[in-house]
Amino acid sequence: MHDPHDHSHDHEHSHDHGDGQDPHAPQRDHDAVEMSGYEALEETLRLLLIEKGIITHDEVARQIDLMDSRSPALGAQVVVRAWLDAEFKGRLLRDAREALKEFDVDIGSLAEFKVVENTPETHNVVVCTLCSCYPKMLLGVPPAWYKSMAYRSRTVIDPRGVLTEFGLDIPLSREVRVHDSTADLRYIVLPMRPADTDELDETALVSLITRDCMIGTAEPSRVGRGA
Repeated sequence: MHDPHDHSHDHEHSHDHGDGQDPHAPQRDHDAVEMSGYEALEETLRLLLIEKGIITHDEVARQIDLMDSRSPALGAQVVVRAWLDAEFKGRLLRDAREALKEFDVDIGSLAEFKVVENTPETHNVVVCTLCSCYPKMLLGVPPAWYKSMAYRSRTVIDPRGVLTEFGLDIPLSREVRVHDSTADLRYIVLPMRPADTDELDETALVSLITRDCMIGTAEPSRVGRGA
């Protein structure tokens, strides 16, 4: 069933993706074959800023390399810190931007981050219906399925069905909330800590958390994780 919670199209998307012709341009990460109006605007502004000497090609390339170097491991470390430190968890849920600075993560000013917490009553799942907006600073490059039209369109219509296809069966007693990312707001899921993990150290806990757990298409589990 479609759960309308937090699903909104109030924000129009703007993109920082290039057209693939400039070797320093960001890679396009959606399904469109032709350059969108937002991509054309991004390219025009980027080249104008370079021409005016405000930024350089090298600076753009370094930022792209920084994004490419990110991986879900950083997001997993943030999750485990929230599991182990209630005060940090409170800061993370209230103001993710400030809390993430404790991990030397500066998300900049282009988009806000919001952390949504899974509970026994609520399961959260993240999608971007219009493109593929994604918390790259914490999770790295988005998976191909996240950018696919099938995931983007079906998740808001039948989230339980989509999650079942990922092998995640959410009981009807637990609400499923769909969060639609935009260029102005990116989401990351704070999954629940699995039961019977009190004896695990931080490294072992991190190993339980996959990228999909922080998108909401999986939940942490000790089964098959070597913990």
